[in-house]
Amino acid sequence: MVLLAATLGLVVGALVAALVLRARTAAPAPPTDVRDPLVPGARAVLEALPVAVLVVDVAEEVLLGNRAARELGLIRDGVLAALPQLRRLVRQTRRTMQAQQADLEVPLFRVGRAPAVFLARAAPVGDGTVAVLLEDVTEARRLEDVRRDFVANVSHELKTPVGALSLLAEALQDASDDPTAVRRFAGRAQHEALRLGRLVQELIDLSRLQGAERLPDPSDVLVDRVIAEALDRTRTTAHSRGIALTHAGQRELILLGNEQQLVTAVVNLLDNAISYSSEGTTVTVAARRDDDAIEVSVADEGIGIPEKDLERVFERFYRSDPARSRATGGTGLGLAIVKHVATNHGGTVRVHSVEGLGATFTLRLPVVDRPAVTA
Repeated sequence: MVLLAATLGLVVGALVAALVLRARTAAPAPPTDVRDPLVPGARAVLEALPVAVLVVDVAEEVLLGNRAARELGLIRDGVLAALPQLRRLVRQTRRTMQAQQADLEVPLFRVGRAPAVFLARAAPVGDGTVAVLLEDVTEARRLEDVRRDFVANVSHELKTPVGALSLLAEALQDASDDPTAVRRFAGRAQHEALRLGRLVQELIDLSRLQGAERLPDPSDVLVDRVIAEALDRTRTTAHSRGIALTHAGQRELILLGNEQQLVTAVVNLLDNAISYSSEGTTVTVAARRDDDAIEVSVADEGIGIPEKDLERVFERFYRSDPARSRATGGTGLGLAIVKHVATNHGGTVRVHSVEGLGATFTLRLPVVDRPAVTA
């Protein structure tokens, strides 16, 4: 992005100089949104640029602007639009006679959506005239924020079990003559080691899912087999907590996808349901055909999810009940992985929950109409 911006800056800089020179020697132009200096070929080049280009005089009249600038609403009746951030940048550039740049957050650019972020570069051309380039960096800034938050969260999550293991190792050394204390500390160390191992594995899984093609190695997948494998992997944990697992719904349904990814998704949904359920309750996995899609749902009778958390449960490291999640060894990545699996398969995942009455997570995935091939 930096190289592209620098290249565009050089091209537009040379172009703007020629246009402004022509504009000053040309006859007065009729009042329009943009005065066109009519340099041969220049207009076509400017119109094709993906960045907005403006040339503004001392009266803040627009001597030149391209299609991108017009579409962003930067020109109003031939003058610079009343955008305070942009006008301040232009005036500062004119006053200091030095190039300036700044991030501009302007809600006007995208009506009804979150503010777009533009990297604005302004440079003096001469006689108070200023050339401005604006490049949409909304997505780039969002990705930077996501990466920064992800690194911070990973550092925090790794530090907790690593620190606990260090303290437990010291405690074991001090309690070497007390078998009961040794067993207790060793049990805690094993719990933290398992938590650390699970976190590392889920980070690896998430990295693979994010870096994969939309649907790597797609093949016919028997939904019954996915559910059976997921139930088998989680049955021991459920049994140890007195929770029953059941399989309901339609059978012999087929998906086009990656079986290992789908098993991982259902296992994560089951793990989540078991973690937030009480002893004596039931967790049910069900599958059904709905038009051109297959829905696989995992329903529990647990504590449910507060309404304020429903939109955030699929975010990485987000926990609606941090204390309980840490007690059960949760990493906060399981549901994020489920969302990526659904996306990779061209599907979606949604949640319905009433606090205190359990939750139901539903994977909705495309169906393939071919007979099942028995294993």
